Amino acid sequence: MSTPIVNLHDHERAAQAAMSDAAWAYFSGGAADEITLRRNVQAWQNLGLAPRVLQDLRGGHTRCQLLGQTWPMPLLVAPMATQRWAHADGESGMALAAAAQGCGMVLSHQTSTDLSEMARLVVAEKDRGPLWFQLYGLSDRGALLDLLSQVEAAGYEALVLTVDAPLHGVRDRERRHGMAWPEGIRTPHWPAATPSADNNGLCAGLAAQAPTWADVPWLIEHTRLPVLLKGITHPEDARQAMALGAAGVVVSNHGGRVLDTLPATAELLPAICDVVRPLGGAVLVDGGIRRGTDLFKALALGADAALIGRPALYGLAHAGARGVAHVLRLMRDEFEMTLALCGCPTPQAITRGHLQALSALPVM
Repeated sequence: MSTPIVNLHDHERAAQAAMSDAAWAYFSGGAADEITLRRNVQAWQNLGLAPRVLQDLRGGHTRCQLLGQTWPMPLLVAPMATQRWAHADGESGMALAAAAQGCGMVLSHQTSTDLSEMARLVVAEKDRGPLWFQLYGLSDRGALLDLLSQVEAAGYEALVLTVDAPLHGVRDRERRHGMAWPEGIRTPHWPAATPSADNNGLCAGLAAQAPTWADVPWLIEHTRLPVLLKGITHPEDARQAMALGAAGVVVSNHGGRVLDTLPATAELLPAICDVVRPLGGAVLVDGGIRRGTDLFKALALGADAALIGRPALYGLAHAGARGVAHVLRLMRDEFEMTLALCGCPTPQAITRGHLQALSALPVM
């Protein structure tokens, strides 16, 4: 008799059993010694809850406000590349599952499914969450303008510019497997790599092609969609993003996949919120969220919503769209129970006062 899957950790174990060693290394691995990868998870666990009892919970709901719109749930699926490597359902299955659970979806620039094809499946769904598109490079502006017109025409509601990964991280797990790209997986919107004109620069010239702050106003000027910057970990970068016209930021260390020994996003989040929230910007966070209590804590620290990455991918890997739906349903159920048990009828009732420090327990 198989063990029932009752939490996100169970989904992770099932995914590892279903995936090839190379795919597992790619999707689950982190940078270098994976200190940040582990710390992302541990930091949420190190925060304690401070529930309030006998609160009036009538009229409770999980609705949230993001970029001026109301959505069913303060949770989105983070952008993740080449999801068809994990399962044939790919990004389409991920998006359908997210829509069914009232969660949002951020489609990766490195999607293995056409952006218009995926949007057609969910954009008309009444109770879905937000549908956003993630961007990486901005160097080929002609190609980017064409891509932006496709994104806008397909019905996406915001752009998420990833700013913390101009280069591939040092990922030991991937290097051990050689990371030969799987046959039959294509990325229709991701441009082929072009040689650098300056092979003598940092990283054989690749660093010179990375986006800069000067690119942000250009992007904002050339789209009608709000633009968020993903990968913000420093308060001064958050301040500059808002000064340049960004609609908000995503506090992210790229799931610990790019630069190791960064603090956890739970540790970085409060200082970013203290800068961005008074300026009217949106703040989202990702990294290490594995429980509904983690989502509650993210909102208590000041986030408007959170993104979940690997757990949704793990659900996809071993059970397709149904697996993703189960992951997101577990998160939604746990979040609702946490709201009720902490005395909060709605996400808007959550405050930092609902958190308390956990003291270190003695070694037994």
